[in-house]
Amino acid sequence: KIKMIFRPKLGPAFSASYSRLKYIWNLIRHSSEGGSIQEWRAVIGLEVHAQIAANTKLFSGSATKFAAPINSQVSLFDVALPGTLPVLNKRCVEAGAMTALALGSEVNRSSRFDRKHYFYADLPQGYQITQQRSPIGKGGHLRYINNIGQKVPYEKEAKIVQVQLEQDSGKSIHDLEGGKSYIDLNRAGMALMEIVTEPDFNSSSEAVAFIRELQLVLETIGTCDCRMEEGSLRVDANISIHRQDDPLGTRAEVKNLNSFKALKQAIESEIKRQIAIKSAGGEIVNETRSFDVDTGETVAMRDKERLQDYRFMPEPNLPPVIIYNNTTVPESGDATSLINIDELRDSMPRLPEDNRVELLELGLNMEQTLALVYNADLRSYFHAVLCLTRAQPSFTAYNLLYYLYGELNKRELEASQCYLVEPGHFAELLDLKIDGQINNLIGTKILKMLLDGTTTCPRDLVISNNWGQISDPTVLRGHLDQIIKKQPKTVRQYKNGKKRALTAMINQVQAL
Repeated sequence: KIKMIFRPKLGPAFSASYSRLKYIWNLIRHSSEGGSIQEWRAVIGLEVHAQIAANTKLFSGSATKFAAPINSQVSLFDVALPGTLPVLNKRCVEAGAMTALALGSEVNRSSRFDRKHYFYADLPQGYQITQQRSPIGKGGHLRYINNIGQKVPYEKEAKIVQVQLEQDSGKSIHDLEGGKSYIDLNRAGMALMEIVTEPDFNSSSEAVAFIRELQLVLETIGTCDCRMEEGSLRVDANISIHRQDDPLGTRAEVKNLNSFKALKQAIESEIKRQIAIKSAGGEIVNETRSFDVDTGETVAMRDKERLQDYRFMPEPNLPPVIIYNNTTVPESGDATSLINIDELRDSMPRLPEDNRVELLELGLNMEQTLALVYNADLRSYFHAVLCLTRAQPSFTAYNLLYYLYGELNKRELEASQCYLVEPGHFAELLDLKIDGQINNLIGTKILKMLLDGTTTCPRDLVISNNWGQISDPTVLRGHLDQIIKKQPKTVRQYKNGKKRALTAMINQVQAL
């Protein structure tokens, strides 16, 4: 073994060299004693808290508007006034059932609520109403594409443990200088769906790709707006490391990650922290941690070595949630108060995975496919154009994404503004290209004119401006001779090996 015996004080230059040598020594020591970073395998499970898109809370009639004045959306039940009772919001149950269907979960026809007891200032009741033991959805899966930092994107499936309904807590606001804490109960009682996954992720990029896909699913079916910056989608990550073929390691939970960037950085930071501890011969503590966005590191909150007793018990003030189907709907009673799983299934829109499969089958590459899957406006425009053009789907997608969407970005316009160019006009523009009547340079000119508001169709613009592409070799040769005679300096540059000179002359011919 190498031993670092002394550190002589020989000036800043030597100190820098010493620091570098010490860094290398630590890598060697960790590699020989604890194993290299490559030997460790990360295992990650996620708990996602998605706020249901509903006008009122889960068990009260209080509003759910974001950024309302503090404590302005609070009912007597929300503050746990004795004698008040919960009234279940039907919309929230339907949203939970639709989410379970979208994730391939088995919808529980009779689910129940539990009380989860713990004491905190922003939880007035002293317990949370949740569905720990009999959730609305069990099992399921979600397939996603990981293209984050990947040379070759790959598809993977994450298994779902359960989907459960529960109420949110309030919000604590701490004044560190004044030494006081304040409570805002606007969020208390808001309806959440907790979506729990198996530990099926092995990297931060997989976790982010999964959340991105889940976000798209929830937005598509309309059960959550998924505005992470507003807190309507929050993620807890359970992270552990182990060597290949060894048992799973002790996990740490990082709470309340509310952006893709925070999720990625928190997972990577926690993996590095655990590897450093294990490499130095230490043990990982089962604890809850938070993520400090300023330092980019996770910070200990409380340990979980001692099992906390939440004293789960059935919620006595709420009956079981019964979900019917077409064959079990009772003949009598108020039909508006019933939830029919078959009706929910029939109302389900196309899911992102269905769109992805369809676009890939049309011959689009993965990059084009994901761009259209993640943007509903561009996808609908693509299908509208595809019905009107003779161009291949991949050619249509390329021109839409590279030229039209690219021009919208330059003008700082939203993707929905693609309809400034009528689908019929864009289809005609593509037909002119595949017929060889115009090149990309002229096509871009026409596209800009269409975005500027001209109502003239592309074919008429080509005719009126004499922009038709020349295909007669004799005519082309004449134009080339003219350019060569006018640009002797450019010709000399090309003969001297500057290939860009030839490109410049070709561009001049194309501009004729």
